[in-house]
Amino acid sequence: MRRASHYLLPDIPDDIPLTSVDDHALKSLSDAVSPGGVVALCRYVDVPVASALSGARLVVICAAVRDPGNAGTVIRCADAAGADAVVLTGSSVDLYNPKTVRASAGSLFHLPIAVEPSVEAAVGAAKRAGLTVLGADGHGEVGLYDAPLAGPTAWLFGNEAWGLPPGHAVLADHRVAIPIHGRAESLNLATAAALCLYESARAQRAG
Repeated sequence: MRRASHYLLPDIPDDIPLTSVDDHALKSLSDAVSPGGVVALCRYVDVPVASALSGARLVVICAAVRDPGNAGTVIRCADAAGADAVVLTGSSVDLYNPKTVRASAGSLFHLPIAVEPSVEAAVGAAKRAGLTVLGADGHGEVGLYDAPLAGPTAWLFGNEAWGLPPGHAVLADHRVAIPIHGRAESLNLATAAALCLYESARAQRAG
């Protein structure tokens, strides 16, 4: 392997091997149409659910979030709002899908992320960790501005197309609806997640 220029990569430790390749080889190593110029081989970053939830006050649980761009953007929103962890559950997209990684814009490496096949197990773990589970549901019985947000909270977000199915909605302590004041029928997943997480962060800081 040939050491790359320290002028180009000044922060790479000397004990990490680097190899320079041509454009054709770089494209074969990435699924991006226009690769960014650097490809890295990294360890998996997910952690056990119990570890992710330990001491957490604001958590995201994604249930059957299948679009990689949405999943990555929700992780990015969670990071920006100061959430403590994200749990991908059920039939959610692979955490390591390249589009998920890119959409997270680096947030994948900033906060603990767990992968749990069972939505029920993830919600149960959140409740045992002392978190109130709030399901984001357009038909929820409580509005976002009236929801109990000041305490430790886990937000349960459903699929992009159909939201939380009844079998998952009943797992939540409360089903929370975001008020829509205009004529839009709904909000997309990432926008809904951002609103819920920032409102939780505001309430927790105020409390």
